[in-house]
Amino acid sequence: MEVNSEIVAYTTIIFEPEPAYNEIVGSWLSDQNYVVVHRVAVHDNWLGKGLATKIFELTEEVALLNKVYDIRVDTNFDNAPMLKILDKLGYTYCGEVFFRGSSRKAFEKILE
Repeated sequence: MEVNSEIVAYTTIIFEPEPAYNEIVGSWLSDQNYVVVHRVAVHDNWLGKGLATKIFELTEEVALLNKVYDIRVDTNFDNAPMLKILDKLGYTYCGEVFFRGSSRKAFEKILE
């Protein structure tokens, strides 16, 4: 995301399966194709302005445009701002995945 040519937030949206998600302590909501969201980051000067929420809303739009109706994301157990966003946007806690050397909370949202 840019504001006046300044990068203020970014994410990675991946349309390929995340290998770490094959092993979950819990269960995913579906077995359909999904979009993975990784590395949501917002510049310190822009925190609390809704940019991370907007990133997820835009991700939903991109997924739907590509006829993908499922989004998965993982986050650290102590990432309170991200956990709040995922709850607010209707993501379901599915269990734990092991990603890059640590256990992480895994969430999924089925789009309508």
